[in-house]
Amino acid sequence: MYQYLIVCPLVFLAGFIDSIAGGGGLISLPAFMAAGIPPHLALGTNKMSSTMGTVISTARFGKNGFINGKQSLLAALFAVIGSVIGAHLSLLASEEILKGMMIVVLPVVAFYVLKNKNMGDTIEVRMPHKKQLLISIGAALVVGCYDGFYGPGTGTFLLLLLTGLAKMDVRSASGTTKVINLSSNIAALVTFLINGKVLLPLGLAAGLFCIAGHYIGSGLVVKNGLKIVRPVVLVVLICLFVKIIKG
Repeated sequence: MYQYLIVCPLVFLAGFIDSIAGGGGLISLPAFMAAGIPPHLALGTNKMSSTMGTVISTARFGKNGFINGKQSLLAALFAVIGSVIGAHLSLLASEEILKGMMIVVLPVVAFYVLKNKNMGDTIEVRMPHKKQLLISIGAALVVGCYDGFYGPGTGTFLLLLLTGLAKMDVRSASGTTKVINLSSNIAALVTFLINGKVLLPLGLAAGLFCIAGHYIGSGLVVKNGLKIVRPVVLVVLICLFVKIIKG
């Protein structure tokens, strides 16, 4: 029972943060491990709860018209491919290589967020649809691979790429991010399930709390957009940077 008492409240908070700007894994994954769950089981069970929560926020964004169906589905397909590749690579490669890269990348990303005050809230020049689609697909493939391999900050990176490179407004970018993230989560979850690395009872219970967090958080984004997203993105980036440095 103590595992549930530790995991469930923290997973609720993780779902809330994740629905707004990604990075919920920074909270939920350590929560599972703090409850004494072995690393591989923690990864798999965390994927289960986060997948359940992401379904809700994705549906809410879709209901409010912030998801481009065709573009999001194509990007989701490449996210699945990337996630499967990343999940298999994680069994072979050392995380130290990726952590070293992230220590360099994260300060650059944080500088971009600080400099770009609009962050997709006002898009004056619309990008050609085909170019936007190609950028979305490329982002989905690369970040999906990262999600399968390591994970924390996936939604944040997608959001920044879609607002910065694909020139989407923050709400549309958030909606597309959810579709891509959901797809990569499902692909990784299936991999963990096949390999018996998911604690189903704990995963289902945590998933319910994650759903509640995602529902509340996605509602704030729909209503307030940039006012909510930008500061949360910065906090997530700082937390991710500190976590990686500490190891």
